[in-house]
Amino acid sequence: MSKMEEYKENIQDRGGNVKLSSKPEEDDKSCSRVRVCSNIGEPVPQASPTHGDFSDPVYKAIALANGHINRMNKDELRDKLAELKLDTRGVKDVMKKRLKNYYKKQKLSMTQSVTAGEATDTYYDYICVVDFEATCEQDNPADFTHEIIEFPMVLLNTHTLEIEDTFQEYVRPEVNTQLSEFCVKLTGITQKMVDEADTFPDVLERVVLWLQEKELGTKYKYTLLTDGSWDMSKFMNTQCHLNRLRFPQFAKKWINIKNLYGNFYNVPRTQTKLSCMLEKLGLKYEGRPHSGLDDSRNIAHIAMRMLQDGCQLRINECMHEGQLRTVPSSAPVEGAPPPQQRLDLGSASPGSESPALRPSSRHPMSVLPPWL
Repeated sequence: MSKMEEYKENIQDRGGNVKLSSKPEEDDKSCSRVRVCSNIGEPVPQASPTHGDFSDPVYKAIALANGHINRMNKDELRDKLAELKLDTRGVKDVMKKRLKNYYKKQKLSMTQSVTAGEATDTYYDYICVVDFEATCEQDNPADFTHEIIEFPMVLLNTHTLEIEDTFQEYVRPEVNTQLSEFCVKLTGITQKMVDEADTFPDVLERVVLWLQEKELGTKYKYTLLTDGSWDMSKFMNTQCHLNRLRFPQFAKKWINIKNLYGNFYNVPRTQTKLSCMLEKLGLKYEGRPHSGLDDSRNIAHIAMRMLQDGCQLRINECMHEGQLRTVPSSAPVEGAPPPQQRLDLGSASPGSESPALRPSSRHPMSVLPPWL
């Protein structure tokens, strides 16, 4: 595994709080003021149901069906899924989950009509999958600054379970302007690609325009989704600090699919790497590994399958006052706000002209924490 992958996988092991911004973020009351932990997205324990709840014939039938499914071997599960015209791919536990969810939806159809195989999560009309690529070295020094060099976004329609559109641009780094040989080989992004690209503020403005053209946050409810905490809490946060931009309001909350996957399919964190998730769901990686756009597409395929299997994809992480926080499952479910076209500088005074968006003597690089 590359250094970049190790960093993304181990962010929670190194103390989830990340503070980079020199200006406090706006208060976000729906974010839990607790450290990120390994059970992000786990349902809040509820009070024990009464005996009357268990005596309901619908729940009795669901319990009996679950017991029968638990006793089925892999071939029996595959045959039953095929008989019901459901997806037969994935490991045994995944197929069990899919079959149990099917019967649960059938039993509960008397109170809520849900078509078999349909996504159960339709609160968000769209989910925007983001997986940045950033500058890196094979042996990153402790003070190495990771700058975003690819900004991809995959637009997943939760009603049709299809990728409706994509956005992708390369970004020119301004601190470590020369890509390392390791970075080029890992990502496939060449020096020529980034030299000809715009800097992050310009690319971010076009991202905002793209989201606005899709009428996200106005006509349609949406949120972002990432493969872990790293993309927003580290890469986006670092980049906004370098360019003296406020952290985008629309990106302050997101779905960390890695944690939801582990909780939903009951697998350890070691089995929530992108390749492992795809394999367990019976999917194959499509494209070039470490291409931000291809990674985002594959993450979207995992999200589609989880929706089909009955997972409730909900925001479970956010940035609050420059730090990574959990969003408890008891918090009200809400979409991202409409993306703003004007990206105010955190250091700019109201009504002032925007200074050059790059590190300067007013904001020396020495203000960055030493671990960056």
